[in-house]
Parts: sequence; structure tokens; C-alpha cells
Amino acid sequence: MDKKFLNQTAKALVARKKGILAADESFRSTSSRFAAINLPHTEENRQAYRDMMFTTPGLEEFISGVIMFDESIRQNAHDGQPFPAYLNAKGMLAGVKVDTGYYDMSGFSGDKISEGLDGLKARLEEYKKLGAVFAKWRAVIIINGDKNPSRACIEANAWQMARYTAICQEADIMPVVEPDVNMTGAHTQERDEEVTYWLLSEMMNQLIKQNAYLEGLLVKTNMILSGRDCPVQADVPAVAEASLRVLKRTIPAAIPGVVFLSGGQGAQISTARLDAMNKIGGLPWELSYSYLRSMADPAFEVWKGDSRNLEAAQKELYRRGKMISAAREGKYSPEMENA
Repeated sequence: MDKKFLNQTAKALVARKKGILAADESFRSTSSRFAAINLPHTEENRQAYRDMMFTTPGLEEFISGVIMFDESIRQNAHDGQPFPAYLNAKGMLAGVKVDTGYYDMSGFSGDKISEGLDGLKARLEEYKKLGAVFAKWRAVIIINGDKNPSRACIEANAWQMARYTAICQEADIMPVVEPDVNMTGAHTQERDEEVTYWLLSEMMNQLIKQNAYLEGLLVKTNMILSGRDCPVQADVPAVAEASLRVLKRTIPAAIPGVVFLSGGQGAQISTARLDAMNKIGGLPWELSYSYLRSMADPAFEVWKGDSRNLEAAQKELYRRGKMISAAREGKYSPEMENA
């Protein structure tokens, strides 16, 4: 294990003013996205979509690294360069999603479990040859009253994240662990806080048991939110306070950074919530972002798969990135959206 490399990579990904572009959508996600604009779900169109994002002029000003999917890490930019090489030339690190999706957990109705540990060591070696220096594993937790998640679900997902971390670090691939308590449902913010605290605590317990090098990993997680269907939605200050409270109780200062997923919150509100936390400040780790929808959705709506819209779409992506980068520094204001 090259601890120096792992630590330097983690720190580079949470450098000031920067965050991660989570462009690791599965075929299921891109299929749904393309269907909404009647764009055929072909490899050519998926490559063009990623090229629109990755080749945006100035992207490196606020993106430190890009998480790719198994397909996209093998694809080329429009100039013929492999995406990892293109990103690296722009000063952005190449990463890859290595879990193979989440599925129903046998024996526990309503709970989910991720897959992908089998053969992971060999896949990591291949991804390294393709240019990846970091990886991501997502664990999806669904809240459904007091029934879900079960203790077995929390413990199994936490163990998986720890084993993934150990395998990555042994291969000198910097791991991003993504414990994601999903927004789906009608649960209260208080229930979300309870479950996220439980999940992060168990994850850290398992990471320590599996001899994880804490200085050489990043945590990507959810903000503490009300469920999407909850009639009472927590405001920005409440989200900021609850999210920091949970992180301070569970994430050791040895870990270089925490990055948030946007999880379908919406571009402006996820930016405002990140900003509120960084305005509070005084944190033991860097607090950044690993967004896709909150960064790329506005650009995708402009692009619509039409090359004639490419320049306008990239300008919108750049504009959105500037907003989120400002929030990363606690310097965002809603008035900036109209500037």
C-alpha cells in the first residue's frame, strides 16, 4: 500500500474551490434520462453526452476528478484521446464506479444490498491500466418507517464498504465510500438523521476492523433531509445543522474530506445547503461536493442530444459549476444565479 499516494490523491480531490463530477450513471439511469428527451439510448449518444460534460472549457477550475462508469472509462473524447487521458491533461483525476449496482437483499424485504466484490481486485488492475486512480462504491439505504432499514442491512452494507476499501487501498486505488440514505419516502428529517448516524457509525466501525488507512479515503454521503414525500420539509439552516452534527459525531479528523451527493435535491437548493455548511466552518475535514444532477441537469436540458446546442450547454455547465464552487467556499448567494 502506497500510503503517500493514497493520501495525496484524497487531498487533491478535495482541493479548495473544487469537487468531484459524479458522471458514473448506469445504463438504467442514462436510459431514463435519454427517454425523457426522446434520444436513442445508443453508445454513440452516451459518449456524446459524456463528451459534452468532460470537454467543457474551464471545467478543471471547479472539478478535481471525474467518476466514470465501466463503459465511459473505455471511451474517447471527440479528439480521439481516451477520456482518462483527456481529463488528466486538464488536471482532473480519473475515477470509476466499481460496485455493480444495488439489489433486493435476500431475507430482508425492502432492504437493498450492493454487489461487485467478487473479482474486484482483478477489475481494479484493469482500471488502473485504463488510467483510474480512484474508485467509488455506493451503498443504498431505503427508509420505510421502523421496518427498513434492518440491522442486518446496515451491518452488511457497512462491511461491504470496508472490504471494498481494503481491496482498493491494497491496489493503490484511492477509495471513495458512498453510504447513501436515499431521499425516497415520507420519513422525517429526524428519522433520516437517526439512520444516517447509525449507518456512518457502523461504517467507521467496519473500516477500522478492516485496517483501512483513514488518511487515504474519502466519504461521500447524503445530507440530512426530510424524505421527498414528507409533508414537512427541513429548511436550509436545519439541513446544515443536522448534517454537520452527524458528520462531527461519526467522521474522524484523519479522513481528508467529506463530499456530498446531490441525490435529486435540485440544483439551487443543494448549492444553498452546501454553502450554509461551509459558512458555519470550523470543520476538521474538507467539505465538498460530488454532484451530477445538480451540476449537469441544467446543461443536459440545454443540450438535448443536439450538437448545435453544445456550446450553450457547456456554458450552462460552467456557470453551474461556478455556483457550486462558491458554495464549497461558503461564498454563494442566491443573487449569483441571476448574474
